[in-house]
Amino acid sequence: MKNELLIIDDDVDLSMVISDMLESYGYSVTCAGTAEEAFSLLSEKSFKLILLDINLPDATGFEICKELRRVSTVPVIFASARTSEDDRVTGFDIGGDDYLPKPYSMKELLSRVNALMRRSYGFSGEEKTASFGDVSVNITSRTVSKSGKEVLLSLKEFDLLACLCGHMGQAVTKEKLLSEVWGAFSEVEPSTLAVHIRWLREKLEDDPAKPRYIKTVFKVGYILEGDK
Repeated sequence: MKNELLIIDDDVDLSMVISDMLESYGYSVTCAGTAEEAFSLLSEKSFKLILLDINLPDATGFEICKELRRVSTVPVIFASARTSEDDRVTGFDIGGDDYLPKPYSMKELLSRVNALMRRSYGFSGEEKTASFGDVSVNITSRTVSKSGKEVLLSLKEFDLLACLCGHMGQAVTKEKLLSEVWGAFSEVEPSTLAVHIRWLREKLEDDPAKPRYIKTVFKVGYILEGDK
């Protein structure tokens, strides 16, 4: 999955400056100026990190973070002119991962974003790959091959496979997969997830009816098992 970031701040000019800077360093950035707009975006797609202001026209960043933490563990950096100890403590207590007081330098912001991304996802300059059986997955280039031949996946199919690869050998709940792939506040039905799993099996398993790798975990979700 791409390094997609969401900026939630009603200062449009500042958001554009931050967006331009982060995109010049390889990030993909989306901006929201209100809580309503943010929740709409979060229901449509998933993000790798959120930069969140506290004072917004229709809610506070604290309220957004509380709602977010009910369904997602996406890293959150509070960025606010509210710098009191109480505000900073509140930000961390409700699930924030970092707190950056305004005004701040672009250099420090970039450093904190990079550091939190490394802590959360272990990103490095190296390609991220995974493999199981005769299937090879390049997370960095978003390509998949089976027996040396390219397999074409849709965007959601690849994101779902990448999420399973990131938890190889571990059962992943349906709720987590829906949150990670379709967005924290998505109203996508579990049946949609089941359909995408079926499509992945049809493309990657030798016998989709008796999957060897992408297996169902009863009453939990799914697991991607490597070679035993």
